Amino acid sequence: MNDTQSFRVHHATHLRQLAMTAGVDPDKLLDFSASTNPLGPPEWLRARISASISALPHYPEPGNQALIEAACQRYGVTAYQIIAGNGSTELIYLLPRALRARHALIPVPSHPVYATAAKVAGLAVHLMPLAAEDGFALDFDRLETALQQSGEGPRVVFLGQPNNPAGTIFDALRIRYLAGRFPATTFVVDEAFGDFVEDFDSLTASRPANVVVMLSLTRVFAIPGLRLGLAVASPSIVQKIEALQPPWSVNTLAQKVGVDALRDTAYLQTSRTAVASLRSTLRRQLEQIPYLTVYPGEATFLLIRCDHRSMDARALASRLIKRGLAIRVCDNFEGLDGRYFRVAVRNEAENRQLVGALRQELFMAPLVTARRRTPAIMFQGTGSSVGKSVLTAALCRIMLQDGYRVAPFKAQNMAINSFSTPDGGQMGHTQAVQAQAARLDPDVRMNPILLKPDSDQGSQVVLCGKPVGTMRLMDFFRYRTEAFEQARECYDALAGEYDAMLLEGAGSPAEVNLKAHDIVNMKMALHASAPVLMVGDIDLGGVFASFVGSMEVLSERERSQVAGFVINRFRGRTDLLKDALDYTLRHTGRPVLGVVPYLENLGLFGEDSVGIKGGLFHDGECAGDSVDIAVLDLPHISGFTDLEPLRIEPDVRLRTVRRGQDLGRPDAIILPGSRNVIGDLTFLRAVGLDRILQQRAQEGGCEIIGLCGGYQILGRSICDVHGLESPGTNLVGLDLLPIDTVLHPEKALVRTEARHRISGLKVGGYAIHHDQNRSGPAPPALIDNNGQALGACRGDGLVWGSYLHGLFDSDGFRRWFIDRLRQRKGLRPLGTVQACYDLEPAFERLADAVRQSLDISAIYRLMGLR
Repeated sequence: MNDTQSFRVHHATHLRQLAMTAGVDPDKLLDFSASTNPLGPPEWLRARISASISALPHYPEPGNQALIEAACQRYGVTAYQIIAGNGSTELIYLLPRALRARHALIPVPSHPVYATAAKVAGLAVHLMPLAAEDGFALDFDRLETALQQSGEGPRVVFLGQPNNPAGTIFDALRIRYLAGRFPATTFVVDEAFGDFVEDFDSLTASRPANVVVMLSLTRVFAIPGLRLGLAVASPSIVQKIEALQPPWSVNTLAQKVGVDALRDTAYLQTSRTAVASLRSTLRRQLEQIPYLTVYPGEATFLLIRCDHRSMDARALASRLIKRGLAIRVCDNFEGLDGRYFRVAVRNEAENRQLVGALRQELFMAPLVTARRRTPAIMFQGTGSSVGKSVLTAALCRIMLQDGYRVAPFKAQNMAINSFSTPDGGQMGHTQAVQAQAARLDPDVRMNPILLKPDSDQGSQVVLCGKPVGTMRLMDFFRYRTEAFEQARECYDALAGEYDAMLLEGAGSPAEVNLKAHDIVNMKMALHASAPVLMVGDIDLGGVFASFVGSMEVLSERERSQVAGFVINRFRGRTDLLKDALDYTLRHTGRPVLGVVPYLENLGLFGEDSVGIKGGLFHDGECAGDSVDIAVLDLPHISGFTDLEPLRIEPDVRLRTVRRGQDLGRPDAIILPGSRNVIGDLTFLRAVGLDRILQQRAQEGGCEIIGLCGGYQILGRSICDVHGLESPGTNLVGLDLLPIDTVLHPEKALVRTEARHRISGLKVGGYAIHHDQNRSGPAPPALIDNNGQALGACRGDGLVWGSYLHGLFDSDGFRRWFIDRLRQRKGLRPLGTVQACYDLEPAFERLADAVRQSLDISAIYRLMGLR
């Protein structure tokens, strides 16, 4: 086997064979032997390739004109001074033949490709060993002496800048000086890793005529499979290389990607900064391991010498491969022996994994006590309301049934419904329901960031259960770093207490306008090391296009986190989806792990107002023996889950109304909670519903109930003196109850039990409001255990309101309320509870359906539980 074959085998087949021999899946190998950008390709890469596919039926652009033009702009050279190749390796192989040199001088250690290319071209190769005690830095005095002694005839010198494998940098001014001293010598400077070096003095600038600079886009843009390199040289050398180069050496995709890459200076700066930080940390941790000598370098790798008396680099590599880690043994680099190996700089978590493995193999304790990785999985979606919340609740119950202590988690939730925990904190109502599915007490750590919209552009921000203020979108974007740190701390604390974690995303991870600010989807999945299952709602249509499209806009790091797809709300025969499932697997490389049927009347809460505004509370025409309850669909509706218990009653028609002409003659009208009572009261007046409500109240016969914000609207006045929802507005209310409200910045969160004054029945719930009330002479609607009035009631009981959320959850009170409506309508009261508001049957039914639909064993394997 010649040197070229050995070089190729080492980087491809040999590595794969070693992994298979060690019983490791080659596709799951952490490869520290290949030194490309640890950030991975830039996010625009996939979009550029996709947009260029239509050009593949045609031959590549002759002469790489657009690519060369972009390179000229980047490096400040003319088109006659630059040539593109199928990777810089192709150009390195062509150059010795083009130069017709007789001798090659190569300071070593250096990349084997230099010597191989020179030998293939028939050059006599002269090696100049560099001193290990000097960190293999280039010795210019010795180089000058070697140039004087390296034989007669044309010569070529190969230099790495930075050097590979040592990563050392030399003074570019000295090369410019030597080039002037030896004009018959061609100096080939390989700057493949130069883009990773801060303040790099590239020889593309002020380049002597006998200096050829090799440039690689492969390394810094992490596209070794695409292959793209450049050389900057004098026009005569470029012409000689072109004469040897095969036609269409650079394919269409490489040309298109290269143009964008050469213009992307922002990504280069980001990469330099990130690599410097990662390399510094990795080097510091490696230097703490006895038996290892770490050579300081400036590239995206580190050269290391293993000085253990019973273990050389190859033995160490054999041990590491069994752990799923591959390092680059450097015994095929001239000037290095079997003790040396090279490791690439990868991301922080992977670098920690390497350091930990090296410490163990070299008989040391772990560097730090790492946070235990709690098995986790995450549901993300192709969009909002595709069923992530319900599936998370389902898996909470399934894992509970299977004996796991599991907790739900959603880093950030935007919802108009909130739940009050026993200690007075606020969290998303849906996470409280998921906790109930896992038979846990709701914990604000399950939803550390809650955004409660109170205007079209602003939301109240609740952090770790406590309000921290109202912010507009851009304000929150600036705040998100601090908020995300809190979310991670909450997750880590919660995860440490449970066997497994079930994470839920928000919206879609593929929202390109929001991705840079997204802290709830992929960033959280990466922190939790949670494989992602992407959920799509087939009932909406376009689910397979949504899967494929979502994957297309994710970065490579994010794509690697996606383990599969889940189709939700399917109506029909699953076998009819086979072709589409196969297509999705071929296109994305990810399987569909389940097809969940459309589940009717599930009886669980929705995430936000999407369901109610989409007709969730519209049960058709009112039957003759039923009561008709109209819910005013306020623009800033909140707490509509208060009304969910009414939906399960067989003799109730619950419907939403936004226009006066749709109200009709209901038996009861409910004004629900509001996140912006000033805005919602203004809306009622704008559409004329205020006059209709006042008329219905005057006529009698229709019961009018106000809950929280709706209760405030029923009062005499609302004063926003602190400007919480308006610029200090003071509005007249509907004047149906003798209360005056002053909105107050401090929220009151109270869990309480009370007695309904008229019925005498007990109710329970919680109050979330930020106001102070002054009440006129009116009987209370409810009385708490301390004898304090909760809400107010008109004398005849037909108009009343309260701040207590959840009062309809009480089966006895709910039946009394409905029966009173029945009597007023002339119907016989039913007298006994007709429906129990208990979520347990819904959880069990949901778990059974989802267990039959998802590949639970595969999900457990992804989590590392089986």
